[in-house]
Amino acid sequence: MSIPAHLWRAARLTIALWLLTVVVISLPMLGLAGILTSDSANGSLLKRNGVVVGSRLIGQQFSSRRYLNGRPSGKVILSAGNPLLAERVAQTAQAWHDSGIDQPAADLLLKSGSGVDPHISLEAARQQLPSLARERGVSMAQLEGLVRQNQEDLRSLRSIQPVVNVLDFNLALDKLDAASKKSRKS
Repeated sequence: MSIPAHLWRAARLTIALWLLTVVVISLPMLGLAGILTSDSANGSLLKRNGVVVGSRLIGQQFSSRRYLNGRPSGKVILSAGNPLLAERVAQTAQAWHDSGIDQPAADLLLKSGSGVDPHISLEAARQQLPSLARERGVSMAQLEGLVRQNQEDLRSLRSIQPVVNVLDFNLALDKLDAASKKSRKS
C-alpha cells in the first residue's frame, strides 16, 4: 500500500471518528442538557428588566456600601507562606475595620481558589447587615429575611456550610429598596 493510500485511509478514519464523537454523541447530549437544565446550560444568567446583570455562578465585585460585598477578587493568588499575603490580608482587614467590622469573617479577607466565588458565608453576610441597614434605611429584620431567602445550604449541594449568593442578595436588596420607596410615596 502506498503512502497516499495510507494518508487517505487515515483522513477517512479521522473524519469518521470526528463525526461519531461530535455529531452523533456530543451534539445530542448538549441539546438534551439544554432542554432538561436550560438555566444551567445557559450560564445561570440573572436578569433585571430583561438585561443580563451577571451570572449566579461567577462572583461580581461590589464596592459600594449600599451592597453586600463578596470575597476579594484579583488575578494573583498567593500561597500561605508568602509574606505579601499577610500584608494584603492586613490591608483588607483594616478596610473592613474602617467600615465598622472589627473582626471580619475569613472569606471577606481571603480570595477563593478560583478568584470568582459568588458566595460568602452567613457570618460574612450578617457582619455587613448593620452597614446595609444604615445605608439603605431598611430594618435589620428585612435584611435577615433577605439573607434567609438567598441562603444556599447542603441540600443545594453547593456548599459544606450555608452560604449566601452575593449577586442574588444584592438584586433582592434593590427590589426591597424599590418596594419600600414605592410604599413611602403612597
